Amino acid sequence: MVLPMLALCACDGSKPLIKREPKEPVFPAADRPVASIVSTRWSNEEARDRLNEAGEVMNKGEIRKGMTVADIGAGEGYYTIRLAARVGKDGRVLAEDIIPAVRDQLAERVAREDLANVSVKLGEANDPKLPEASFDRVLMVHMYHEIEQPYEFLWRLRPSLKPDGLVVVVDANRPTQNHGTPPALLKCEFAAVGYTQVDTDDMPSAGGYIATFRASGPRPAPEAIRACRLG
Repeated sequence: MVLPMLALCACDGSKPLIKREPKEPVFPAADRPVASIVSTRWSNEEARDRLNEAGEVMNKGEIRKGMTVADIGAGEGYYTIRLAARVGKDGRVLAEDIIPAVRDQLAERVAREDLANVSVKLGEANDPKLPEASFDRVLMVHMYHEIEQPYEFLWRLRPSLKPDGLVVVVDANRPTQNHGTPPALLKCEFAAVGYTQVDTDDMPSAGGYIATFRASGPRPAPEAIRACRLG
C-alpha cells in the first residue's frame, strides 16, 4: 500500500507538481515607423542655451525646486545638468539611458560636476526601470520617436508617477521615420495607455513642440491596448 499512499500525497493539492511561470504581458506593436538612435546629441549645448531651450521647457513643464524629475534618454546630460540646478539641493534628478557607454559617460560627468542630487541609471528599450510613485515630472526630449515599443514603455512608465505627476514630451512635428512625432499621433498613443493630454504648445527654441500628459483612470490591461494607425 506504499505506492497508492505516495500517489495520494502527490495529488492532495498542497503544492503544484509543475511550477508554471507567469505569462509575460503582450503589447501591440507600434503601427508606424520607429526611428533609429543616431546620436546622443540633438544640438550643441551652447547653441541650445542661446535659445534658452532648457529654461523654456522647464518653465512650460512647471518644474520647480524640490521636485523629483526623471530625464529619460538623457544622453550627454544637457537637461540633466540644468534640471539639477532647477530642482536644487532638496530635489532629485534621475538620468536614464539605454546605452551602457552613454550611461557611463554621463555618470562621469555627474561626478565631475559634483551633482549630489543626481543619480544615473541604465534602462531598457521597453522599460525605463523607474521606481514606483517617485516622480513629479518625467521628461522625454527628442527621443519618443526612437522608442521601439511605445505602448509597453508607457505602460511600464505609469507606476513611476506621483498622483499629480506629469510626463513632458518635446519632439518635432514630422513623421517618426524623420525623427519626430506628429502631435496627433503622440496624443493617440498616450491615450491608448490611459494618459490624458494636459497641454500642448509650440516650442521653437527646442525645435518643435512640447506636450504634457497625466495618467488617468486605471492602467489598461496590455491585451486591451489598441495601436494607433497613421492616416
